[in-house]
Amino acid sequence: MKVIDLHLQEKNMIQLALDQNRQAQQKIYQSYAPKMLGVCRQYIKDLHQAEDVMITAFMKVFTNLKNFEHKGSFEGWIRRIMVNECISFLRANKKVSFLEDEHYKEDSFNNIESSFTVDEIQFLIDTLPDGYKMVFNLYAIEGYKHQEIAELLKINEGTSKSQLSHARKLLQNEIIKLKDYRNGTK
Repeated sequence: MKVIDLHLQEKNMIQLALDQNRQAQQKIYQSYAPKMLGVCRQYIKDLHQAEDVMITAFMKVFTNLKNFEHKGSFEGWIRRIMVNECISFLRANKKVSFLEDEHYKEDSFNNIESSFTVDEIQFLIDTLPDGYKMVFNLYAIEGYKHQEIAELLKINEGTSKSQLSHARKLLQNEIIKLKDYRNGTK
């Protein structure tokens, strides 16, 4: 099947969902829910809360489907809604705070070794305070720039950079601890 055929199928599915076709909506949900749960899980530690946020975000997807302009990927559009819903959830329920710190060090944080499992990496990210975790995910995983993060989170750009620097430092420390534990040296 060609890429053009897949795009047309997706476009048709979106149109059917816009027309309140429940089967089309279910197909969209089934196609994207596993990946979007992973996105929500990156921001929210508790799996059940992440599922709740994902479902709420999918309701927003279907409510705002008329606003999708078929510019860029549909998955990317859904993902952005998921991320925004996670941020809203964390703001409303956890009162995420960001430490204002204009002084940050741009340190080198290389890719996490491939010897770590996905669960171990997620566990390491989950050890971060919520503010650090949110900025780290937006920057390192979602690919946002510091200016975009600052606008999205209503913080200044220096705070975004500082939060990322602190997150990296904490992750590096946790990686060292995990390596030591694996090697039996601590």
